[in-house]
Amino acid sequence: MRRLLTVLLASTALLGGVADAQNKAKKPDAPPAVSKADKALHDKFLILDTHLDTPTHFGRPGWNITDRHEVEHDFSQVDLPRMNEGGLDGGFFVIYTGQGDLTAAGYEYARNYALHRAIEIREMLAGNKTGFELGLTSDDARRINKAGKKFAFVSMENSWPLGEDLTLLTTFHKEGLRMAGPVHFRNNQLADSSTDPKGKIWNGYSPLGLRWLAEANRLGIVIDVSHASDDVVDQSLALSKAPIIASHSGPKAVYDHPRNLDDARIKKIADAGGAVCINSIYLTDTTPSPERKAALEALGRAPDPKTATPEMVKAYGEKRAAVDKAYPAPRGDFDLYMKSMLHVLKVAGPKGVCVGADWDGGGGMDGFEDITDLPKVTARLKAAGYSDADIEGIWSGNVLRIVDAAQAYAKTAAK
Repeated sequence: MRRLLTVLLASTALLGGVADAQNKAKKPDAPPAVSKADKALHDKFLILDTHLDTPTHFGRPGWNITDRHEVEHDFSQVDLPRMNEGGLDGGFFVIYTGQGDLTAAGYEYARNYALHRAIEIREMLAGNKTGFELGLTSDDARRINKAGKKFAFVSMENSWPLGEDLTLLTTFHKEGLRMAGPVHFRNNQLADSSTDPKGKIWNGYSPLGLRWLAEANRLGIVIDVSHASDDVVDQSLALSKAPIIASHSGPKAVYDHPRNLDDARIKKIADAGGAVCINSIYLTDTTPSPERKAALEALGRAPDPKTATPEMVKAYGEKRAAVDKAYPAPRGDFDLYMKSMLHVLKVAGPKGVCVGADWDGGGGMDGFEDITDLPKVTARLKAAGYSDADIEGIWSGNVLRIVDAAQAYAKTAAK
């Protein structure tokens, strides 16, 4: 996803789609209630999200993950107080780099940008030792949770920063990287994207990308196929030595978009021991009306997120909220999110589903605004007849099993 901060603070150029998915000032009048019993059940589970773009906020002036924030004020969806309220015990914090030029200069820029983001994640953890801890294994996640802290795995969305030097994958692995996707919105040196307007150039992985896949397997890094073309998904299934994951994807059967997966591939991922983590975007058409588009253009460029103070962000947010009220963004709701999840559950079975709503990266829907709404998912799954074991598997067990499998292969490969 285009990062939420880029979309909403750096520019109003992206007027539809992801940007309009962030109409956060619009709260439903009567959000679905969660009973005390369902909330208690939710709190018993280990709750994990596979795609948290929250590191995009770590460099913002005045923004601290230990403070309570509100989507209406600064567009953020994850922080420690809300993790506690919503029962989110941890997840994969993303090193995201938007795609740029496939040149020596482009690779150098991307490498430095991604390393800086990795350092920001480490600095957040070092500065909040009582609240967070780096997770490297499934046992770490459980141990950290029992200690009353939040576990933070590290993932990479778009491996463009590796350039043509795959030894950098080892560098990032040493910094905690345990999941990685080869590509983002545009094709790169490793693979074809599902959404590049120019079409595919490699028919899946490039020769370098095939080496990337093998190296990720060797290191025990989970292969993430979200954003990748269908050919890349197929080749990952055929060639990966460990189960793969789609960290934030949805079903084409609910909304036919290139970012989503067809039922056949969903089933193949699950049958191979992998899982599809349900995204909260690309589930409906979010093209803005002409009036909304004009209003957003008139709003102009927002403050630079690298220098904007909280007051500047809030002031911009209030102006944006006025546009949202006058010309609401087309946006899905929580019922649509659950329709998507229940469909994938029907296709893949409960062992092939997980949760990756793309918080802080464009995710969120009416009635599913930030991580405080996570207990609603547990309540709906329980109402749909899924067992406690199934639900905990969906929340964390399936993902941790995939992490274990990737690392188990790495151990055998090292012998």
